[in-house]
Amino acid sequence: MNRIASAVWHGDLKSGKGSLTAPGGVLNNTPYSFTTRFESGVGTNPEELIAAAHAGCFTMALSAFLGGAGFTPTELSTKATLALEQVAGNWTITTIHLDLTGRVPGIDAAKFEEIAKTAKANCPVSRVLKADISLSIQLLPS
Repeated sequence: MNRIASAVWHGDLKSGKGSLTAPGGVLNNTPYSFTTRFESGVGTNPEELIAAAHAGCFTMALSAFLGGAGFTPTELSTKATLALEQVAGNWTITTIHLDLTGRVPGIDAAKFEEIAKTAKANCPVSRVLKADISLSIQLLPS
């Protein structure tokens, strides 16, 4: 299974603007820029999207692991806080903190914590943040 998203950028870093698109329709020429990434402009940014993807992936994985253990959650809510910091002169995602709240009938706190830690370690987004990243390059004529 492959999932696809694309980015287009016009101009220099600070005054340029870009858009993000994915076939699912939620991202459809969604604007992003220097101000949406490092200040408070209207639009999104890559780190916000990674945080949202991580929160969503982890929460779905947790639901699956709970189901596998015989529990059905009534509600799971996760907030992902991603830290983007300067490390040795480069912007770096240094941490992602997942803040989980759940309602799961019949489970005790220790079992919930155990299953949540398993979901954190095994959701695909947690795992991709440790993956090798490949790159294909094509320079087009100006």
